[in-house]
Amino acid sequence: MELTVYLAGQIHDDWRGQVEKKAKEKNLPLKFVAPQTNHDRSDDIGEDILGEQPGNYYKDDAASSINNLRTQVLMEKSDVVIALFGEKYKQWNTAMDASAAITLNKPTIIIRPNDLIHPLKELSNKANVTVETVDQALDVLAYIFE
Repeated sequence: MELTVYLAGQIHDDWRGQVEKKAKEKNLPLKFVAPQTNHDRSDDIGEDILGEQPGNYYKDDAASSINNLRTQVLMEKSDVVIALFGEKYKQWNTAMDASAAITLNKPTIIIRPNDLIHPLKELSNKANVTVETVDQALDVLAYIFE
């Protein structure tokens, strides 16, 4: 059995690569999907497909529609969602994706540091599991295969 895992969270560093590497080291049968991690591609996709927009609002709106469609398709095909809340970047996309996963009744693991316990308390309460590290999230997934 192989599980498909949607990795929700910021796209400004290589945390997904670390998850994939650690999963491979643990020999976990996992396939990973994610939002578009090329920031420029994500921002420009609306204009790339629909043509130049009349202003930044319209550019962002066009890109958001296409990015949201991509996220919905990949998340619905996933077996599990891991949503990483880091300390460095704004986390609105992560919160939106975690909420969507929970609404879709996808098994959801939230990774968040200690200092985000209070601001994420309601979301953590709705997730299946909340952990503090990538290693803990992978241990949760490894337990499925025991």
